[in-house]
Amino acid sequence: MLKTPSQVGRTRQAKETLKSALSRQPLVAAVDLGASKVACFVMKPEGIRKADRTLTAAGVGYVQSRGVKGAAIASMDDAAEVIALAVERAEAVAGVSVQGVTLATAGGQLASCRVSARVSLGARPISDNDCSRALAAALAEIRLPGRKPIHLLPIAWSVDGQKGVRDPRAMFGKSLGLELLVVSISENVFQTLSHCVERAHLEFEGVVAAPFVSALAALEEDEMELGAVCIDMGGGTTSAAVFCGGSLVHVDSLPVGGEHVTQDIARGLSTSRAGAERIKTLHGSAIASANEDREMIEAPPRGDDPGAGPVTAPRSMLKGIIAPRVEETLELLRDRLKAAGVMIEPGASVVITGGASQLAGVREVAVRVFDRPVRLGRPRRVPHLADAVTGPAFCAAAGILHRAAFGPREAVSPKLLASLRKPRAPVDANASGLVKAVVWLRDNL
Repeated sequence: MLKTPSQVGRTRQAKETLKSALSRQPLVAAVDLGASKVACFVMKPEGIRKADRTLTAAGVGYVQSRGVKGAAIASMDDAAEVIALAVERAEAVAGVSVQGVTLATAGGQLASCRVSARVSLGARPISDNDCSRALAAALAEIRLPGRKPIHLLPIAWSVDGQKGVRDPRAMFGKSLGLELLVVSISENVFQTLSHCVERAHLEFEGVVAAPFVSALAALEEDEMELGAVCIDMGGGTTSAAVFCGGSLVHVDSLPVGGEHVTQDIARGLSTSRAGAERIKTLHGSAIASANEDREMIEAPPRGDDPGAGPVTAPRSMLKGIIAPRVEETLELLRDRLKAAGVMIEPGASVVITGGASQLAGVREVAVRVFDRPVRLGRPRRVPHLADAVTGPAFCAAAGILHRAAFGPREAVSPKLLASLRKPRAPVDANASGLVKAVVWLRDNL
Protein backbone atom coordinates (compact mmCIF):
# COMPACT_ATOMS: atom_id res chain seq x y z
CA MET A 1 0.00 0.00 0.00
CA LEU A 2 1.33 3.45 -0.98
CA LYS A 3 2.00 5.95 1.79
CA THR A 4 0.36 9.34 1.74
CA PRO A 5 2.58 12.46 1.61
CA SER A 6 1.80 13.15 5.27
CA GLN A 7 2.89 9.64 6.27
CA VAL A 8 6.09 9.99 4.27
CA GLY A 9 6.75 13.33 5.99
CA ARG A 10 6.21 11.86 9.44
CA THR A 11 8.50 8.92 8.64
CA ARG A 12 11.25 11.26 7.42
CA GLN A 13 10.86 13.45 10.51
CA ALA A 14 11.05 10.41 12.79
CA LYS A 15 14.25 9.24 11.04
CA GLU A 16 15.81 12.68 11.36
CA THR A 17 14.87 12.83 15.06
CA LEU A 18 16.40 9.40 15.66
CA LYS A 19 19.55 10.35 13.73
CA SER A 20 19.88 13.55 15.76
CA ALA A 21 19.40 11.67 19.02
CA LEU A 22 22.02 9.06 18.09
CA SER A 23 24.59 11.66 17.06
CA ARG A 24 24.01 13.80 20.11
CA GLN A 25 26.72 13.82 22.75
CA PRO A 26 25.60 12.49 26.13
CA LEU A 27 25.38 14.40 29.39
CA VAL A 28 28.82 14.86 30.98
CA ALA A 29 29.19 14.74 34.77
CA ALA A 30 32.59 15.40 36.34
CA VAL A 31 33.47 14.76 39.98
CA ASP A 32 36.68 16.07 41.57
CA LEU A 33 37.28 13.92 44.65
CA GLY A 34 39.69 15.77 46.93
CA ALA A 35 40.78 15.76 50.55
CA SER A 36 39.20 19.15 51.28
CA LYS A 37 36.20 19.28 48.93
CA VAL A 38 34.17 17.22 46.46
CA ALA A 39 32.92 19.14 43.41
CA CYS A 40 30.58 18.09 40.61
CA PHE A 41 30.16 19.89 37.26
CA VAL A 42 27.38 18.85 34.87
CA MET A 43 27.34 19.82 31.19
CA LYS A 44 24.49 19.27 28.74
CA PRO A 45 25.20 18.50 25.06
CA GLU A 46 24.10 22.00 24.04
CA GLY A 47 26.65 23.48 26.47
CA ILE A 48 29.48 22.98 23.96
CA ARG A 49 30.24 25.86 21.59
CA LYS A 50 32.81 24.68 19.05
CA ALA A 51 32.93 28.06 17.28
CA ASP A 52 34.80 29.79 20.11
CA ARG A 53 35.65 26.62 22.12
CA THR A 54 33.70 27.68 25.19
CA LEU A 55 31.58 25.64 27.58
CA THR A 56 28.53 26.19 29.72
CA ALA A 57 28.19 24.18 32.92
CA ALA A 58 24.49 23.52 33.44
CA GLY A 59 24.93 22.68 37.11
CA VAL A 60 27.61 22.85 39.80
CA GLY A 61 27.61 21.37 43.28
CA TYR A 62 30.31 21.09 45.92
CA VAL A 63 30.53 19.96 49.54
CA GLN A 64 33.21 19.62 52.20
CA SER A 65 35.03 16.35 51.77
CA ARG A 66 34.65 13.46 54.20
CA GLY A 67 36.08 9.97 54.12
CA VAL A 68 39.11 11.05 52.07
CA LYS A 69 42.58 11.39 53.58
CA GLY A 70 45.60 12.34 51.50
CA ALA A 71 43.69 11.73 48.22
CA ALA A 72 42.93 8.17 49.35
CA ILE A 73 39.58 6.88 50.54
CA ALA A 74 39.63 6.35 54.30
CA SER A 75 35.90 5.66 54.78
CA MET A 76 33.91 4.16 51.93
CA ASP A 77 30.52 5.16 53.35
CA ASP A 78 31.48 8.79 54.00
CA ALA A 79 33.16 9.19 50.60
CA ALA A 80 30.19 7.69 48.74
CA GLU A 81 27.84 9.95 50.69
CA VAL A 82 29.66 13.19 49.80
CA ILE A 83 29.95 12.16 46.14
CA ALA A 84 26.21 11.53 46.02
CA LEU A 85 25.50 14.85 47.78
CA ALA A 86 27.70 16.88 45.40
CA VAL A 87 26.05 15.21 42.39
CA GLU A 88 22.57 15.84 43.83
CA ARG A 89 23.31 19.55 44.22
CA ALA A 90 24.58 19.79 40.65
CA GLU A 91 21.52 17.87 39.41
CA ALA A 92 19.18 20.27 41.21
CA VAL A 93 20.80 23.28 39.52
CA ALA A 94 20.95 21.66 36.08
CA GLY A 95 17.48 20.13 36.25
CA VAL A 96 18.73 16.76 34.99
CA SER A 97 19.33 13.26 36.33
CA VAL A 98 22.95 12.09 36.28
CA GLN A 99 23.51 8.40 35.60
CA GLY A 100 27.30 8.16 35.51
CA VAL A 101 30.34 10.25 36.46
CA THR A 102 34.00 10.60 35.54
CA LEU A 103 36.25 10.96 38.58
CA ALA A 104 39.38 13.13 38.86
CA THR A 105 42.04 12.11 41.35
CA ALA A 106 45.71 12.79 42.07
CA GLY A 107 46.02 9.79 44.40
CA GLY A 108 46.80 6.15 43.77
CA GLN A 109 50.56 6.74 43.26
CA LEU A 110 49.84 8.56 40.01
CA ALA A 111 52.70 8.10 37.53
CA SER A 112 53.48 7.93 33.82
CA CYS A 113 55.80 6.10 31.44
CA ARG A 114 56.49 6.09 27.71
CA VAL A 115 56.40 3.22 25.22
CA SER A 116 57.46 3.27 21.57
CA ALA A 117 56.72 1.07 18.58
CA ARG A 118 57.53 0.91 14.87
CA VAL A 119 55.79 -1.00 12.07
CA SER A 120 56.70 -1.53 8.40
CA LEU A 121 54.66 0.05 5.64
CA GLY A 122 53.83 -0.93 2.08
CA ALA A 123 53.95 1.08 -1.14
CA ARG A 124 50.71 2.90 -0.42
CA PRO A 125 49.47 5.83 1.67
CA ILE A 126 49.36 5.32 5.45
CA SER A 127 45.85 4.23 6.48
CA ASP A 128 43.88 3.92 9.70
CA ASN A 129 44.80 0.23 9.76
CA ASP A 130 48.52 1.11 9.78
CA CYS A 131 47.95 3.48 12.71
CA SER A 132 46.04 0.70 14.50
CA ARG A 133 48.94 -1.72 13.95
CA ALA A 134 51.39 0.79 15.43
CA LEU A 135 49.06 1.32 18.39
CA ALA A 136 48.72 -2.43 18.97
CA ALA A 137 52.52 -2.80 18.86
CA ALA A 138 52.93 0.01 21.42
CA LEU A 139 50.30 -1.49 23.72
CA ALA A 140 52.14 -4.81 23.60
CA GLU A 141 55.14 -3.08 25.21
CA ILE A 142 53.21 -2.05 28.33
CA ARG A 143 54.16 -3.93 31.49
CA LEU A 144 52.44 -2.51 34.56
CA PRO A 145 51.91 -5.23 37.18
CA GLY A 146 49.55 -4.08 39.93
CA ARG A 147 48.72 -0.84 38.12
CA LYS A 148 45.82 0.34 35.97
CA PRO A 149 46.30 2.60 32.91
CA ILE A 150 43.89 5.54 32.94
CA HIS A 151 45.29 7.50 29.96
CA LEU A 152 46.87 6.28 26.73
CA LEU A 153 47.95 9.42 24.90
CA PRO A 154 49.94 9.52 21.64
CA ILE A 155 52.84 11.95 22.11
CA ALA A 156 54.10 11.94 18.53
CA TRP A 157 54.13 9.95 15.30
CA SER A 158 57.12 9.56 13.02
CA VAL A 159 57.45 8.48 9.37
CA ASP A 160 60.82 7.04 8.32
CA GLY A 161 62.33 8.55 11.47
CA GLN A 162 60.97 12.03 10.79
CA LYS A 163 59.56 13.19 14.12
CA GLY A 164 56.88 15.73 14.94
CA VAL A 165 54.18 14.26 12.68
CA ARG A 166 50.73 15.12 14.02
CA ASP A 167 48.65 12.97 11.63
CA PRO A 168 50.52 10.42 9.47
CA ARG A 169 47.49 9.32 7.45
CA ALA A 170 47.84 9.66 3.65
CA MET A 171 51.63 10.08 3.95
CA PHE A 172 54.13 7.70 2.32
CA GLY A 173 57.04 5.92 3.93
CA LYS A 174 58.72 2.64 4.79
CA SER A 175 58.09 2.70 8.54
CA LEU A 176 55.62 4.28 10.96
CA GLY A 177 56.65 5.03 14.54
CA LEU A 178 54.56 5.95 17.58
CA GLU A 179 55.48 7.23 21.05
CA LEU A 180 52.72 6.67 23.60
CA LEU A 181 52.37 8.12 27.11
CA VAL A 182 50.79 5.74 29.62
CA VAL A 183 49.40 7.33 32.81
CA SER A 184 48.52 4.81 35.50
CA ILE A 185 47.43 4.44 39.11
CA SER A 186 47.37 1.59 41.59
CA GLU A 187 45.01 -1.21 40.56
CA ASN A 188 43.64 -1.45 44.11
CA VAL A 189 42.97 2.29 44.28
CA PHE A 190 41.21 2.12 40.89
CA GLN A 191 38.92 -0.67 42.12
CA THR A 192 38.25 1.21 45.37
CA LEU A 193 37.24 4.37 43.50
CA SER A 194 35.01 2.36 41.18
CA HIS A 195 33.29 0.67 44.11
CA CYS A 196 32.88 4.00 45.92
CA VAL A 197 31.10 5.58 42.93
CA GLU A 198 28.84 2.54 42.57
CA ARG A 199 27.94 2.77 46.27
CA ALA A 200 26.79 6.32 45.53
CA HIS A 201 24.33 4.69 43.06
CA LEU A 202 26.14 6.09 40.03
CA GLU A 203 27.74 4.48 37.01
CA PHE A 204 31.55 4.60 37.05
CA GLU A 205 32.73 6.03 33.72
CA GLY A 206 36.45 6.13 34.44
CA VAL A 207 39.23 7.94 36.29
CA VAL A 208 41.29 10.85 34.98
CA ALA A 209 44.51 12.34 36.34
CA ALA A 210 43.74 15.58 38.18
CA PRO A 211 46.86 17.49 37.01
CA PHE A 212 46.15 16.54 33.37
CA VAL A 213 42.56 17.80 33.33
CA SER A 214 43.47 20.83 35.48
CA ALA A 215 45.97 21.74 32.76
CA LEU A 216 43.28 21.40 30.08
CA ALA A 217 41.19 23.94 31.98
CA ALA A 218 43.97 26.36 32.98
CA LEU A 219 46.52 26.35 30.13
CA GLU A 220 46.29 28.19 26.85
CA GLU A 221 47.10 26.40 23.58
CA ASP A 222 50.30 28.45 23.20
CA GLU A 223 51.50 27.33 26.62
CA MET A 224 50.96 23.66 25.77
CA GLU A 225 52.81 24.15 22.46
CA LEU A 226 55.74 26.14 23.85
CA GLY A 227 56.04 24.09 27.02
CA ALA A 228 54.43 24.37 30.45
CA VAL A 229 54.22 22.67 33.82
CA CYS A 230 50.80 22.65 35.49
CA ILE A 231 51.12 22.05 39.24
CA ASP A 232 47.89 21.01 40.95
CA MET A 233 48.20 21.75 44.67
CA GLY A 234 45.38 19.92 46.42
CA GLY A 235 44.58 19.17 50.02
CA GLY A 236 46.25 15.76 50.11
CA THR A 237 48.60 15.78 47.10
CA THR A 238 50.71 18.01 44.91
CA SER A 239 50.86 16.74 41.32
CA ALA A 240 52.23 17.96 38.01
CA ALA A 241 51.47 17.62 34.31
CA VAL A 242 54.23 18.57 31.85
CA PHE A 243 53.36 19.65 28.30
CA CYS A 244 55.71 20.01 25.34
CA GLY A 245 54.93 20.45 21.65
CA GLY A 246 51.21 20.49 22.37
CA SER A 247 51.22 17.04 24.02
CA LEU A 248 51.24 15.75 27.58
CA VAL A 249 54.68 14.21 28.14
CA HIS A 250 54.84 13.45 31.88
CA VAL A 251 52.68 13.15 35.00
CA ASP A 252 53.91 12.87 38.59
CA SER A 253 52.50 13.22 42.09
CA LEU A 254 53.58 13.75 45.70
CA PRO A 255 51.50 12.71 48.74
CA VAL A 256 51.87 16.18 50.30
CA GLY A 257 49.34 19.01 50.10
CA GLY A 258 47.52 21.80 51.88
CA GLU A 259 46.28 19.51 54.65
CA HIS A 260 49.88 18.97 55.73
CA VAL A 261 50.33 22.72 56.13
CA THR A 262 47.22 22.75 58.34
CA GLN A 263 48.62 19.90 60.45
CA ASP A 264 51.93 21.73 60.85
CA ILE A 265 50.11 24.83 62.11
CA ALA A 266 47.99 22.78 64.52
CA ARG A 267 51.10 21.17 65.98
CA GLY A 268 53.22 24.33 66.01
CA LEU A 269 50.60 26.51 67.70
CA SER A 270 48.99 23.76 69.83
CA THR A 271 45.58 24.49 68.35
CA SER A 272 42.80 22.42 66.83
CA ARG A 273 42.71 21.44 63.15
CA ALA A 274 39.68 23.66 62.57
CA GLY A 275 41.45 26.55 64.27
CA ALA A 276 44.61 25.93 62.23
CA GLU A 277 42.63 25.94 58.97
CA ARG A 278 40.95 29.22 59.92
CA ILE A 279 44.29 30.86 60.82
CA LYS A 280 45.85 29.62 57.58
CA THR A 281 43.00 31.09 55.55
CA LEU A 282 42.85 34.45 57.34
CA HIS A 283 46.50 35.14 58.21
CA GLY A 284 48.61 32.51 56.47
CA SER A 285 51.40 33.43 54.05
CA ALA A 286 54.52 31.77 52.67
CA ILE A 287 56.45 35.05 52.38
CA ALA A 288 57.45 37.73 54.86
CA SER A 289 55.27 40.80 55.38
CA ALA A 290 55.71 44.13 57.16
CA ASN A 291 55.27 44.26 60.94
CA GLU A 292 54.75 40.49 61.17
CA ASP A 293 56.90 40.33 64.33
CA ARG A 294 54.60 42.76 66.15
CA GLU A 295 51.31 41.54 64.72
CA MET A 296 49.78 38.93 67.03
CA ILE A 297 47.28 36.23 66.05
CA GLU A 298 44.97 34.18 68.25
CA ALA A 299 44.07 30.51 67.88
CA PRO A 300 41.54 28.46 69.85
CA PRO A 301 43.10 25.97 72.29
CA ARG A 302 42.76 22.23 71.92
CA GLY A 303 40.22 20.41 74.01
CA ASP A 304 37.03 21.68 75.61
CA ASP A 305 38.40 23.33 78.75
CA PRO A 306 36.22 26.47 79.18
CA GLY A 307 38.87 28.10 81.34
CA ALA A 308 41.66 27.82 78.78
CA GLY A 309 42.47 31.05 77.01
CA PRO A 310 43.29 31.39 73.32
CA VAL A 311 46.74 30.57 72.01
CA THR A 312 48.59 33.78 71.08
CA ALA A 313 51.60 33.93 68.75
CA PRO A 314 53.29 36.48 66.46
CA ARG A 315 52.40 36.23 62.78
CA SER A 316 56.09 35.69 61.98
CA MET A 317 55.83 32.33 63.76
CA LEU A 318 52.95 31.33 61.46
CA LYS A 319 55.02 32.26 58.40
CA GLY A 320 57.92 30.27 59.83
CA ILE A 321 55.69 27.18 59.91
CA ILE A 322 54.08 27.60 56.47
CA ALA A 323 57.03 28.71 54.33
CA PRO A 324 59.34 25.70 54.90
CA ARG A 325 56.56 23.21 54.12
CA VAL A 326 55.52 24.97 50.90
CA GLU A 327 59.11 25.38 49.75
CA GLU A 328 59.98 21.77 50.58
CA THR A 329 56.94 20.47 48.67
CA LEU A 330 57.77 22.42 45.51
CA GLU A 331 61.46 21.47 45.74
CA LEU A 332 60.55 17.78 46.07
CA LEU A 333 58.35 18.04 42.98
CA ARG A 334 61.08 19.87 41.04
CA ASP A 335 63.63 17.21 41.97
CA ARG A 336 61.26 14.39 40.99
CA LEU A 337 60.77 15.93 37.57
CA LYS A 338 64.55 16.21 37.13
CA ALA A 339 65.10 12.62 38.29
CA ALA A 340 62.50 11.40 35.77
CA GLY A 341 64.50 12.99 32.97
CA VAL A 342 61.71 15.34 31.95
CA MET A 343 63.02 17.95 29.54
CA ILE A 344 61.28 21.22 30.45
CA GLU A 345 61.69 23.79 27.70
CA PRO A 346 63.88 26.79 28.70
CA GLY A 347 61.02 29.22 28.12
CA ALA A 348 58.35 26.98 29.63
CA SER A 349 56.03 28.59 32.15
CA VAL A 350 54.67 27.21 35.39
CA VAL A 351 50.96 27.40 36.18
CA ILE A 352 49.70 26.50 39.66
CA THR A 353 46.14 25.38 40.35
CA GLY A 354 44.26 23.68 43.18
CA GLY A 355 42.92 24.95 46.47
CA ALA A 356 46.32 25.08 48.20
CA SER A 357 47.70 27.37 45.47
CA GLN A 358 45.48 30.19 46.77
CA LEU A 359 47.57 30.58 49.93
CA ALA A 360 49.33 33.96 49.91
CA GLY A 361 52.95 33.79 48.81
CA VAL A 362 52.80 30.37 47.11
CA ARG A 363 53.32 31.88 43.66
CA GLU A 364 56.37 33.83 44.84
CA VAL A 365 57.90 30.69 46.39
CA ALA A 366 57.26 28.77 43.13
CA VAL A 367 59.06 31.50 41.16
CA ARG A 368 62.10 31.10 43.41
CA VAL A 369 62.08 27.27 43.32
CA PHE A 370 61.54 26.82 39.56
CA ASP A 371 63.37 30.00 38.49
CA ARG A 372 60.82 30.84 35.79
CA PRO A 373 57.54 32.76 35.42
CA VAL A 374 54.64 31.42 37.48
CA ARG A 375 50.96 32.34 37.28
CA LEU A 376 47.82 31.25 39.08
CA GLY A 377 45.55 29.17 36.83
CA ARG A 378 41.76 29.38 36.76
CA PRO A 379 39.12 27.59 34.67
CA ARG A 380 39.18 29.28 31.26
CA ARG A 381 36.51 29.45 28.58
CA VAL A 382 33.69 28.58 31.00
CA PRO A 383 32.25 32.12 31.08
CA HIS A 384 29.00 31.44 32.91
CA LEU A 385 30.42 29.94 36.11
CA ALA A 386 29.39 31.57 39.38
CA ASP A 387 32.11 33.54 41.14
CA ALA A 388 32.33 30.95 43.92
CA VAL A 389 33.55 28.23 41.51
CA THR A 390 35.86 30.22 39.22
CA GLY A 391 38.94 29.80 41.41
CA PRO A 392 41.95 27.48 40.99
CA ALA A 393 40.32 24.85 43.21
CA PHE A 394 37.79 24.01 40.48
CA CYS A 395 40.16 23.52 37.54
CA ALA A 396 40.05 19.70 37.67
CA ALA A 397 36.25 19.47 37.43
CA ALA A 398 36.13 22.05 34.64
CA GLY A 399 38.97 20.24 32.86
CA ILE A 400 36.95 17.03 32.60
CA LEU A 401 34.32 18.99 30.67
CA HIS A 402 37.01 20.46 28.40
CA ARG A 403 38.39 17.00 27.71
CA ALA A 404 34.96 15.57 26.90
CA ALA A 405 34.20 18.46 24.52
CA PHE A 406 37.51 19.13 22.78
CA GLY A 407 39.93 16.29 23.59
CA PRO A 408 42.77 15.51 23.23
CA ARG A 409 41.77 12.26 21.60
CA GLU A 410 43.18 9.26 23.41
CA ALA A 411 44.21 5.87 22.04
CA VAL A 412 41.67 4.20 24.33
CA SER A 413 39.04 6.15 26.27
CA PRO A 414 39.03 5.98 30.11
CA LYS A 415 35.44 4.74 29.92
CA LEU A 416 36.57 1.76 27.87
CA LEU A 417 39.57 1.22 30.15
CA ALA A 418 37.21 1.21 33.13
CA SER A 419 35.02 -1.43 31.50
CA LEU A 420 37.87 -3.82 30.60
CA ARG A 421 37.51 -5.93 33.72
CA LYS A 422 35.21 -8.78 32.75
CA PRO A 423 36.38 -11.74 30.62
CA ARG A 424 34.93 -11.88 27.15
CA ALA A 425 35.00 -14.19 24.14
CA PRO A 426 38.29 -14.68 22.22
CA VAL A 427 38.98 -12.29 19.37
CA ASP A 428 38.47 -13.29 15.76
CA ALA A 429 41.79 -13.99 13.98
CA ASN A 430 40.65 -11.82 11.05
CA ALA A 431 39.78 -8.82 13.23
CA SER A 432 41.34 -5.41 12.59
CA GLY A 433 44.43 -4.15 14.39
CA LEU A 434 42.40 -1.80 16.59
CA VAL A 435 40.08 -4.60 17.72
CA LYS A 436 43.09 -6.77 18.56
CA ALA A 437 44.62 -3.87 20.51
CA VAL A 438 41.47 -3.46 22.60
CA VAL A 439 41.31 -7.20 23.26
CA TRP A 440 44.96 -7.16 24.32
CA LEU A 441 44.12 -4.38 26.79
CA ARG A 442 41.25 -6.46 28.11
CA ASP A 443 43.40 -9.51 28.67
CA ASN A 444 46.61 -7.91 29.94
CA LEU A 445 45.79 -4.72 31.84
